[in-house]
Amino acid sequence: MLRSLTTLCLVLLLGACASTPDDSSLIRESRAAMERFLDRDPGLQQWVDHAHAYVIFPDIAKGGFWVGGGFGRGIVFQGGAPIGRASVSQATIGPQIGAQAYAQVIFFEDAAALATFQRENFEFSAQATAVAATAGAAATTSYERGVAAFILVRGGLMAEVTVGGQKFRYQSL
Repeated sequence: MLRSLTTLCLVLLLGACASTPDDSSLIRESRAAMERFLDRDPGLQQWVDHAHAYVIFPDIAKGGFWVGGGFGRGIVFQGGAPIGRASVSQATIGPQIGAQAYAQVIFFEDAAALATFQRENFEFSAQATAVAATAGAAATTSYERGVAAFILVRGGLMAEVTVGGQKFRYQSL
């Protein structure tokens, strides 16, 4: 059981890193992921309408057994138009077992928060900072240091009490 779970984690992570979708398919996947977020919590539309910009990662795969990691690719939108591509890498350490796939959207309150992201000086712990996208969650969330993040679990099961973080990369389209 343990061996097959470890194998599953590695396959998920390597598969996510190996395939590089072209920009048009990643833009389509990102827009479809935003629709799923809005279906889950229509209040997120206010965030989309009022944010300076946002990045959406339609599929982040993570897994681990004591040491874990994750990876995903996404698109940065400003004024509804794609302006860049991004990637996220995640590393964790501590008691954990399992594999999970999720989508993540990060809203930038102003130009300074977006510029910090674009300079790749942006990182945080997803476990501590992201809010699960559920009905009404958008109404009770606020910006913290110019950003707000929401996640939407797509599948898998992960049990963890970890320390770690996410590191982001940015490239203009």
